[in-house]
Amino acid sequence: MFSFSKSTLSLALLLSVGLGAGCQRPPQTGAAPAKGTAAFWLTNPDKSVLFQAQPTLTWGTSAATSTVIEIDEKQKFQPIDGFGYCLTGGSAELLHAMTPEARAAILRELFATDGTNIGVSYLRLSIGASDLDAKVFSYDDMPEGQTDPTLAKFSLAPDQTHLIPVLKEILVINPTIKILGSPWSPPTWMKTNNNSKGGSLKPEFYDAYARYFAKYIQGMKAEGIRIDAITVQNEPLHPGNNPSLLMLAEQQAEFVKKHLGPTLKAEKLDTKIIVYDHNADRPDYPITILNDPEAKKYVDGSAFHLYAGSIDALSKVHDAHPDKNLYFTEQWVGSKSKFEENMPWHVRTLIIGATRNWARTVLEWNLAADPQQNPHTPGGCTECRGALTLDGNTVTREDAYYIIAHASKFVRPGSVRIASTTSETLPNVAFKTPSGQRVVIVQNNAKEPQTFSLRHQGKTLNTTLNAGSAGTYVW
Repeated sequence: MFSFSKSTLSLALLLSVGLGAGCQRPPQTGAAPAKGTAAFWLTNPDKSVLFQAQPTLTWGTSAATSTVIEIDEKQKFQPIDGFGYCLTGGSAELLHAMTPEARAAILRELFATDGTNIGVSYLRLSIGASDLDAKVFSYDDMPEGQTDPTLAKFSLAPDQTHLIPVLKEILVINPTIKILGSPWSPPTWMKTNNNSKGGSLKPEFYDAYARYFAKYIQGMKAEGIRIDAITVQNEPLHPGNNPSLLMLAEQQAEFVKKHLGPTLKAEKLDTKIIVYDHNADRPDYPITILNDPEAKKYVDGSAFHLYAGSIDALSKVHDAHPDKNLYFTEQWVGSKSKFEENMPWHVRTLIIGATRNWARTVLEWNLAADPQQNPHTPGGCTECRGALTLDGNTVTREDAYYIIAHASKFVRPGSVRIASTTSETLPNVAFKTPSGQRVVIVQNNAKEPQTFSLRHQGKTLNTTLNAGSAGTYVW
């Protein structure tokens, strides 16, 4: 396995990666704008502009129209952990199949924070296989009819072929990237149906499964990979995927308060425990767990997807338990869907909507797939388009690449959401970064171009977005 330091990843390597048709490279600079000006980065839904820097804008004293977005940094909300993707086993397999030079180039483009790069700052991994691995596995698979309650056979070997080597290369580029682990299924011998698909966790194996999480965190640490947080179960109310598990809220509360929480505490592991990790139509699920004080004391927060429900459900959980965090951890882009629809919806609903509803992260689904949306398990997702389409060394940057780039490049970890005027036709969100920059992301939700103004500390910035377009403004 080759390893590359920052100094060896030259522009020549970046240029060695193939460009997909219709896709543009990110701009050549991420430097701070000159005093009295703001940088403006644009994506149009017709792909005429794809996350490109526009001429800098100059602050003035008068608004061009009556449409004004007020930025008030005196009002502060949640801190941001990061923006990124789910590094599925299939994504890692495709990346690992590239030449070392081509892989180094695309990883730097994704995870470095300077120059041409988009600064992805958060990754979600599957604990064991997800449905976007080439095959189903756990870290303790046993012959049919056998069990391993002491976890004597536990091994991270399935991830040591592709995932762990790729993660180590990413960590060379961004050593502080945060990583979330989520299981799709326990080992089948722990389940009521002895199958990777569906079933529930047998109560007699709650303790063994808690230790399974601890061994995973410890094993990854031994590889030099820190797991910042885990969710207890991916999509616990969707037992029809492969792999999957049905885990009701009361079962998850029981598992957390009597097994997982005490086990991680006893092992002196500070990895956060995040509950739910499913759709926004069921805010009652995390609220049920958090209403149990014995479970709540071990829980950092709740995670959401948005294949059902409304994004403002996150605020319902925040209002019920304002001392607990919220995370947005998955949304797919379908292979049969259109950029002109995906880009506006995802920026408006997730980058803007999730963070306005207290999310500390926004993660799109699979980082990479091949041109046929492979690999996946039997019964897994057959239409999940990656943020990258990888065909050998040829890279096509897809919808989710640009969606995340509008936030990840500028809204660095430790940024704080600040107040900005709400607007149905110009949804927006504002942040103040650790370096003191202000970042505002705006999407034109109207059917015609809109000219509007940003106003901050008495100064005004006039700008225009085409219908459906997204803009990031930085000063």
